[in-house]
Amino acid sequence: MQDHQRRFFDLALRCEVLRFGEFTLKSGRVSPYFFNAGRFDSGAALRSLGECYVAALADSELHFDMLFGPAYKGIPLATSVAVALAATGRDVPVAFNRKEAKSHGEGGSLIGAPLHGKVLIVDDVITAGTAVRESIEIIREGGGEPCGVLIALDRQERGQGERSAAQEVSDELGLPVIAVAGLSELLAYTGEHEAVQTHQAALRAYQARFGVVV
Repeated sequence: MQDHQRRFFDLALRCEVLRFGEFTLKSGRVSPYFFNAGRFDSGAALRSLGECYVAALADSELHFDMLFGPAYKGIPLATSVAVALAATGRDVPVAFNRKEAKSHGEGGSLIGAPLHGKVLIVDDVITAGTAVRESIEIIREGGGEPCGVLIALDRQERGQGERSAAQEVSDELGLPVIAVAGLSELLAYTGEHEAVQTHQAALRAYQARFGVVV
């Protein structure tokens, strides 16, 4: 596990973004953990999160020209990545969409920089891949070309078949999916920290039942 992944889980626990217990997911599965990126709800938290995203990006060596944040959670996430990149000396344009197009003012459904070049989609997690597919359509209609998806957490569990939701999106759409961390790193993290070690057995049982090979 890398340093930025430890920092990511430290931050997620501190902000109560990551919680342990029993949580019924949309899929109907009962998960021993829950991840709610909406709890990254302060300037300091978003700054730290953006730095973790940027560290994951650096490891990937993916080339991109701008960022796109799908409404709604992707909006502050893409913005935090843009700010963190600027702190490293790289000023990258960022855009996002509205759920409903405006007919007044500037109009339309897009806000921010015009879509162009290679566009990186930034979001929290991939579940069914619906937001990614919608983003790809928006980006292409706007004149850009999707080049990848950057997420905070990859649950690394089966989607519709034997592959994970992230793997399905990557294979079907031909886009790399970059995650700050995944379930495998969460298992390593809980093994290192006494305060959360008690949850490791439930995590391993969940992984054995629903996990995928990564």
